[in-house]
Amino acid sequence: ASIVRQAGGVISFDVAPSGSADAAISWTTPLTITNDGRGLSQFTAKAWVNYRGQTTNEIRDSHNVSSVGDNGTGRYRINWANAMANTSYVTSIGNTADNLGNGDNRFILVVTSVSTSYLDVVSTAVQNGFSYADKSHVFVTVFGD
Repeated sequence: ASIVRQAGGVISFDVAPSGSADAAISWTTPLTITNDGRGLSQFTAKAWVNYRGQTTNEIRDSHNVSSVGDNGTGRYRINWANAMANTSYVTSIGNTADNLGNGDNRFILVVTSVSTSYLDVVSTAVQNGFSYADKSHVFVTVFGD
């Protein structure tokens, strides 16, 4: 069984296992679309951002990210516009190759702190002894509750 509900600018998709006549139905809501365009489910990204982490942090495009803070060279704080339900969310982080002038362009991005309201990320340059280094392109995606 399934039903689509709309109330207060929110659309909910509810499902229930099939049952017998006159039996109570237990509905679950695997997907909700809020009036600000967010899809709330286990299979939709809760937040994502593409930003420039050099000189000034510039968000190129994002979803559910209010800002990216500069916490020093190679250190960034991604602030959520809408808080996560808990800190058990999953992140995926990527970047483009930047050349530091010596022909080597290997960087490692690591999550250093997780909060319901933000995520801290650091970028280190392999060729510089894993010292903090700013990145021209940083990509972060978050899944969870």
